[in-house]
Amino acid sequence: MRRNLAIQLLHGFCMGVADIIPGVSGGTIALMFGIYDRLIRQISNISAALTSLIRRDLARCIRQIRQVEWGFLCSLLLGILLALALLVGSLRNLIHDYPVAISSLFFGVVAASAVTARREISRWRLSLYILFIVSSATTFALLGIRSGSIREPGTYMIFIAGAIAICAMVLPGVSGSFILLMLGLYDHAIGALEQFELSVLSLYFSGAVVGVLAFSRALNVLLRKYRDLVVALLLGLMIGSLRVLWPWPSDNGGLENTRLGFPENNEIFGASIAVLVGVLLVGLVMKLARVAENFRSNDALQTPS
Repeated sequence: MRRNLAIQLLHGFCMGVADIIPGVSGGTIALMFGIYDRLIRQISNISAALTSLIRRDLARCIRQIRQVEWGFLCSLLLGILLALALLVGSLRNLIHDYPVAISSLFFGVVAASAVTARREISRWRLSLYILFIVSSATTFALLGIRSGSIREPGTYMIFIAGAIAICAMVLPGVSGSFILLMLGLYDHAIGALEQFELSVLSLYFSGAVVGVLAFSRALNVLLRKYRDLVVALLLGLMIGSLRVLWPWPSDNGGLENTRLGFPENNEIFGASIAVLVGVLLVGLVMKLARVAENFRSNDALQTPS
């Protein structure tokens, strides 16, 4: 039991790290770890319970609350919060100081995650390939949109941005951080985190809660009925999002510019090494995940009925 909670805490921590980086999604990490369906299902259960409560159907609400795996959700959430609290400032500085290396590293992570997650589809068909290509191309094009930074956004704008960004964080390949960047609120949100501005953070959080509860139920139904189609769409989102992580944006470095440029000769080798490290990191994480799964299976077999 404790081992499971520790593993889930690590999963949450990795998701939190991903959510800090524009272009990387916590949903990508969840899909890579094989916990994506489970996560969406639990959030959907909470949403259903709240709906029953609003309708004053208390008996149904209690039944649905009991279906929620609170240990799983709370350990994930704690891991995410730990990552945000410990790393938001240092990761931002690393992106600023070493844009090519960090972009290349996460380029490798996302590309390898997409290759790994393709196994989630039971059987590839022509319709799935078409959906994958269309999803990739559309995501690639949409991520070229970028707005200027907004210094003093209104209350409603912060709330709506939180709702939209959390939906993006749930989807593999769609970065909530980059959605905030597109809306011009990335600096505002990161600044609120660094300064721990509780009033601002509560607005983002309230929007996020409303957004994820509304969105998760629809996604849960789609995953249950059309799983292969949904996963093909999600893989396309992951591949299309690589535009944001291209190490050589035009004009200036960093992850805030999505106009594509060309590499400098003296940077290609270092960037290639960083991509390789990202790929190997995913391989290592997947290996550890398989070992942990074997431990869980052995524990289940040894537990007396």
